[in-house]
Amino acid sequence: MTTLQSSTETPLQPGVWTVDAAHSLVEFSVRHMTVAQVTGRFGAVNGTVEVPAGDPLGATVRADIDVASVSAGHPKRDELIRSADFLDAETHPVITFTGGSAKPTADGRWNVPGDLTIKGVTRPVVLDTVFGGAISHRGAIRAGFSAVTEINRKDFGVTWNAALDSGGAIVSDLVRITLEIELVLTQS
Repeated sequence: MTTLQSSTETPLQPGVWTVDAAHSLVEFSVRHMTVAQVTGRFGAVNGTVEVPAGDPLGATVRADIDVASVSAGHPKRDELIRSADFLDAETHPVITFTGGSAKPTADGRWNVPGDLTIKGVTRPVVLDTVFGGAISHRGAIRAGFSAVTEINRKDFGVTWNAALDSGGAIVSDLVRITLEIELVLTQS
């Protein structure tokens, strides 16, 4: 399989594609104390992309991210991110993204609009997406995507912060979310 050159077709063949969690990554980064980027990742993500026959641009996406699976490089930071001050994993255990109707761009990328739900608050986002290709290997058809979006965490009710003595805040409002997703065609 090769990537499609047409800007009006989806690069995925019709069917149900499932996220291969072992080969996928959801990562975030925020500015910490105005001087450095701190990153974290979620270890548990699952989801599907359904591409209908006859309407490839009408594909739908659903992804679920387990909030408790967060890992940001330090146990106390992980605990804080899971707490009610940040993502409130106990009350809101899943972050979801639902979307579809990908729009090709002039530079060969795809804008995938959808709704992101964090901490019970849903807001529209657009994933700036790059198709990595599709292959057939050991009887399975696989495809890969990279995507990125930026959100204001306060729009999702994640408002905790503290001021620094020198000005600025401990945690920036802007959060960059990066996805590296591998899909497997599970139903055609």
